[in-house]
Amino acid sequence: MTPKAVIFDCDGVVVDSEPMLFDLLAADLTQHGLPMAVESLHHIFLGMTLQGLRDKANTMGARLPADWCDDFYARLYTKLTLGTPLVPGILAVLDALDAARIPYAMGSNGSAEKMQITLGQHGLIARFKGLFSGQTLGKPKPAPDLYLHAAAALGVDPSDCIVIEDSPTGARAAQAAGMRCMGYAPQGSATLAAEGAVLFSDMKDLPTLLGL
Repeated sequence: MTPKAVIFDCDGVVVDSEPMLFDLLAADLTQHGLPMAVESLHHIFLGMTLQGLRDKANTMGARLPADWCDDFYARLYTKLTLGTPLVPGILAVLDALDAARIPYAMGSNGSAEKMQITLGQHGLIARFKGLFSGQTLGKPKPAPDLYLHAAAALGVDPSDCIVIEDSPTGARAAQAAGMRCMGYAPQGSATLAAEGAVLFSDMKDLPTLLGL
């Protein structure tokens, strides 16, 4: 069934920012007593807020200081500003939604500033009917509030929305919000599928999956 609105996650779905984030995170955790491979970090921390990530890492043996989140964001923003690529094929997805006159918004656990940086360099901010941050809302995923807030802003019932996600955390939030979820997983993801997402591996397939 073709949706009446689509809500996109940001990192890893629209912009390919996650490699920069996880490389920087791996270096920081090594410095603060918790060396881990990037692949493990991706599995454990994908989709979390930075504050939640810090708290979890510290329970695992890291010694990240109280001001680490602000410092990490400052360094990450500098890297992202230098150039953050788009996920291949995402522009064709947005063009197909525009042609079908289906509105779309963004719901991310990342900060509002990060979305402005990554989307702004590609001129995409105005194309979305709202950029919503779980941090700003105070109810990050996996709580459903972020996606429910985006649906309300779009004026569409949650059951008529489809969420595009790449993390189990986000898929869980979509399910809790009563929304269908398409899971972007180029390498496959059993954990994403376990949260009820319909997996796809290439953005070129998404318009057909959305019934466009």
